[in-house]
Amino acid sequence: MAASLQLLPPAQKNAVALAEVDEFGFDPAFTESALPLFRWLYEKYWRVETEGVEHVPESGRALLVANHAGVIPWDGAMIRTGIWLEQARPRHARMLVVNFAFAMPGFAQFLLKTGNVLAHPDNAVTLLEQDELVGVFPEGVKGAAKLYRERYRVRRFGRGGFVQVALRTGSPIIPVAVVGAEEVHPVVLELPALARLVGLPTLPVTPTWPLLGGLGLLPLPSKWFIAFGPPIETARLGPHSAEDPRLVLEVSEEVRTWIQSTIDRLLARRKTPFY
Repeated sequence: MAASLQLLPPAQKNAVALAEVDEFGFDPAFTESALPLFRWLYEKYWRVETEGVEHVPESGRALLVANHAGVIPWDGAMIRTGIWLEQARPRHARMLVVNFAFAMPGFAQFLLKTGNVLAHPDNAVTLLEQDELVGVFPEGVKGAAKLYRERYRVRRFGRGGFVQVALRTGSPIIPVAVVGAEEVHPVVLELPALARLVGLPTLPVTPTWPLLGGLGLLPLPSKWFIAFGPPIETARLGPHSAEDPRLVLEVSEEVRTWIQSTIDRLLARRKTPFY
């Protein structure tokens, strides 16, 4: 595409560039220009080891479901980077991100341009029906603000909304276990009263933030592992099964149990959180 753009007059170049940006603001060219930074973080800073990436389809719809941690969604970024780097046919995953992250000054536009989307079932359905690879974090804000002493204890996945989305769209569910993100911004205290006062869903305190101001947002160089599990097929169950609360809960617990057991296995491979 880049070579062909050189042959077009300016007006047509702009039209083609705009056409490549989708309805959510995702700009693949911008995203791929940022990949060297994320590759350095993935390979050198966090030294991510990935397994099971062959379970991620190289085309077609699928729903990635992962545990969550960290004030800044580095886990989503590393999941996406791992898929891009480790797959034979790289593809972009579209992560659903809570509005808390979009509220961070100057960060919303970057999130949108790199393919992240506001977390909402309708957005997930739209992307999956376009045969995209979509990532969700069912623990939500509670997972992101999890205290350090509670790290790697996967919380309940609410009412299983992600399962309903998968069933309605016939999308396979791929569980993802992430180890390393819980130490990037270790939360030692949460200030819910102050958070409500300033209109935020959570206000976590880490050893470096807000004590060090902006420098406190720099992530710590923990050691990471990411594991992708075998897909749980949903198409055979039919979209009507999304209305069966028992089935939705069973699938949700199956995913959560796989993630928790895999986290426990991966944790045993680390000597310390940073090695």
